[in-house]
Amino acid sequence: MAPLQQQPDLVQQLKNLNIESDSEKIKSLTFPNENVVDFYRNLITDKLSKVSGIDYNVIYDALETVNSLEKGDLSIPIPRILRGKKGLNPREINHEWAAKLGDKDSEFFIPHIKSVKAAEIFIAFYFDTEFLIKNTIPLVASKKENYGSLKLVEGKKIIIEFSSPNIAKPFHAGHLRSTIIGGFLTNLYRFMGWDVTSMNYLGDWGKQFGLLAVGFEKYGSEETLSADPINHLFEVYVKVNADVTKEKEEGIFTDDDPNSTNNQARLYFKRMADGDESALKIWARFREFSIEKYIETYARLNINYDVYSGESQVPQEKIDQALKLMHEKDLIHEDKGAKLIDLTKFNKKLGKTLVTKSDGTSLYLTRDVGAAIDRYETYKFDKMIYVIAMQQDLHTAQFFEILKQLGFEWANRLEHVNFGMVQGMSTRKGTVVFLDNILNDTKDKMHEVMQKNEAKYKQIDEPEKVADLVGVSAVMIQDMQAKRINNYEFKWERMLSFEGDTGPYLQYAHSRLKSVERNAGSLFEDLATSEVDFSLLSEECAGNLIRVISQFPDVLRVAMKNHEPSTICTYLFRLSHQVSSCYDILWVAGQEKEVAIARLALYSSARQTLYNGMKILGLTPVDRM
Repeated sequence: MAPLQQQPDLVQQLKNLNIESDSEKIKSLTFPNENVVDFYRNLITDKLSKVSGIDYNVIYDALETVNSLEKGDLSIPIPRILRGKKGLNPREINHEWAAKLGDKDSEFFIPHIKSVKAAEIFIAFYFDTEFLIKNTIPLVASKKENYGSLKLVEGKKIIIEFSSPNIAKPFHAGHLRSTIIGGFLTNLYRFMGWDVTSMNYLGDWGKQFGLLAVGFEKYGSEETLSADPINHLFEVYVKVNADVTKEKEEGIFTDDDPNSTNNQARLYFKRMADGDESALKIWARFREFSIEKYIETYARLNINYDVYSGESQVPQEKIDQALKLMHEKDLIHEDKGAKLIDLTKFNKKLGKTLVTKSDGTSLYLTRDVGAAIDRYETYKFDKMIYVIAMQQDLHTAQFFEILKQLGFEWANRLEHVNFGMVQGMSTRKGTVVFLDNILNDTKDKMHEVMQKNEAKYKQIDEPEKVADLVGVSAVMIQDMQAKRINNYEFKWERMLSFEGDTGPYLQYAHSRLKSVERNAGSLFEDLATSEVDFSLLSEECAGNLIRVISQFPDVLRVAMKNHEPSTICTYLFRLSHQVSSCYDILWVAGQEKEVAIARLALYSSARQTLYNGMKILGLTPVDRM
């Protein structure tokens, strides 16, 4: 029997085995007291290093978590640690080493390991589930919402720029991926100890705003603008763009004709760029209306930005500084009044790129360079991530290369997290695709499903709110399941299913675990202070469940490297499936008190882990549905 919330001191346990997990010889970050898998890494590395004569750090870094329980808990690819060592056959030496590591009479025997198996070119290690249970459940119980968090850095700052829609337009579904991925990265980096500034760099500058202003004069209504600003501005934008198209197709005006809509828009934006107060006043209203509406939509996705920036906010002196540096570094050449940079001398794939037009107005690239300079001077970041679609790979690579060539040492701290496109995304009614339409349609569908079970529906305090949370989960999980670089096809029928790997399924898994806790009544209320007999969790499914729960900190560490929401998604589905396989075997209701408490502690640790993972993805776990 042991107190549930008495966190185990696994560092001390390693010391008792003459293993110093905080020794200077270990170059990798290791957190045995926060991550049971790190305890095992140190344990295995110590013995394998001794049996093989290979450097401790080489082995430690080569140990990998395993996605399939049948293949072990940790494994090591032998060729990776044999680099530079001739005459050793990985398929032979792994059997020899595995035999010594798993032999209880050997000096190299690894304690707290169930078995060691050699297969192909790997050695797989299977953890002792009894040890895992009595150390992992108290760890989760003591860490609670911080379980999984490993402070990989101290005092480091990161800016994450994501979403970046164009103002005066409804939030288009095309911005969904950048928004979801950026929100996930913001949550993950904060969870792992970074000081994060989340930034929305709005498309709020350029000729399109001249076009919108010209269109508003022609088609706008102050009354409609006040009542429904975003949709009205979009309608105006569509109409004025139709005028431009008509003028071109019917040859009414050429683009540079003084009376053309296109030229009027160009001249209007020139007034804005020159600081014309009346032009800027109208633009500022459109921008303010847009941000107010975006904040509502972002709130539904659990996103709250630290900074709303934009192209218009880049100080002109920083753009001028960037252009001056480009000249000083002899990067610029002129062609018919326009200024270009030839990047092929640094990287043939990057080609040539414009930095200012012939009329002297700056382009996205110049403003991006100025914005980066301004951000570094303001935030002194250790890292900055741009979450931008893969269609912008070239632009982003050009932009990063220019900063590098301008001599900024921090240019190597910039990272582009790219993603593929959403295909086939339309509302259920087949109308134009805006994110609010998608979220509202999904909420309505979830509400319909929930109402089919009258008894459960009556128990839900705020059914419409819950329907919205489950609907948002459906949209987000369908997006996050695939690797971000892949395009994926948006499918209503798959997304809305409560079966299989969907957002509603994850929500259902969490709400069912909450019901286990609720139904336990006073037993659950007393759980935190209870003495638990972990030896009563001897069933195979209990051992398998704790093996999955123990992997969570490692899963987050992998996600920090690959920036893949799918890494956490896949894990949460594995966890949910493993929990589901226990329900028919590990009953809580009707059991003897000690058995019930032990099983309840196991289910609670699973629920906490699922909750933490869902929150990092940006979901709000529901208690009933």
